[in-house]
Amino acid sequence: MDDPSESSSVPAIRPEDRRAIMDRDPPSAIPPDPPPPPPSIVEARLAMRRPPNTQAVMSLGDHLEELRTRFIHAIVGIMVFFLVSLYFGPTILNWLIWPVQRALRAEGLSPTMLATGMFETFFTYLKISTVAAILLGFPWILWQVWKFVAPGLYRYEQRFVTMLLPMSLILAILSTLFLYFVVLPVMLHFFVHFGATVSPEKAAVAPLPANVSLLSLPVLTADPPAPKPGDAWFNSEMKELRLALATPSGAISIYSTALSTSTGIVLQPRIQEWVDSFLGLALAFAAGFQLPVVVLLLGWVGIVTPAFLSQYRKHALFVIAVIAALLTPPDPVSMIILMVPLWLLYEFGIVMLRIFPASKLAASRGRERDGEPAEG
Repeated sequence: MDDPSESSSVPAIRPEDRRAIMDRDPPSAIPPDPPPPPPSIVEARLAMRRPPNTQAVMSLGDHLEELRTRFIHAIVGIMVFFLVSLYFGPTILNWLIWPVQRALRAEGLSPTMLATGMFETFFTYLKISTVAAILLGFPWILWQVWKFVAPGLYRYEQRFVTMLLPMSLILAILSTLFLYFVVLPVMLHFFVHFGATVSPEKAAVAPLPANVSLLSLPVLTADPPAPKPGDAWFNSEMKELRLALATPSGAISIYSTALSTSTGIVLQPRIQEWVDSFLGLALAFAAGFQLPVVVLLLGWVGIVTPAFLSQYRKHALFVIAVIAALLTPPDPVSMIILMVPLWLLYEFGIVMLRIFPASKLAASRGRERDGEPAEG
């Protein structure tokens, strides 16, 4: 007895046999050809392999020469931005310490910041100028990197890069503005108020001895225009006791001492510590604001989908809350201030992934199979 598995299979019909059968029988009597076997996993991966780009073939020496040229251009651009940053360094430094001074004034403290080392202010000035030069020249650096790698990319691959890089830069700028104008006022108010009231110290009160009178000083909101040697006053804006004295050359010089409220702890922040803290916070916020870019990348490589991100929205909100708690002071207001934009950025990433899936950006890939760049 024949094997049922063998009898059930239909052999393929050769073309000459098909013509003979069509001459003898009607077309309806001809059995259909069996479907082709599905491709194997290896064949499928080979079919999806990226075709060679015949439009950008360079030797190793040409690559090294191009890399050297782009590197020199990037360094020259950074040096130009560094010289500009050195000129505007004091302005940038004042811009960085202004939120601290405002918070100190709000608590009735002197806005003067402290430098405990001989070279602290100078090296802080150099650090700020260097960071400013890198930030200002970062688009120029990216442009040089793009000019180096763009000839080796297809048009559909360039679309991914040209979409992510501007988005990443815009989000980094927004993170710095959000930190400076929204988060820092709340955070500094909490810490300065805590430092000014954590250890209150009250002085004893007793009647004045006989023949003793109190010294009276004028309280001014600004220094007088032409003080005489020996004039003294209290500047209420700077929270300083100021005294005018004559120098050996005959000019008038103003000497001052910072005053604080009567507490057991004098809060006078160091300039270097504050600049380092601000740069660290700015870097952390810039990384957190890259959430839409991360969502798009994970979606384009097939790790997540919009449905998956929407389904696990509660879990993502929990992770965002933990990140906000780690980056902000231990108070609910600051935590919520950071949670809200991070959650909105998460939702924005989902929307962008729905609007710009990988298949849409790579729609021209089929026209590049032969190594020809796509149009548009």
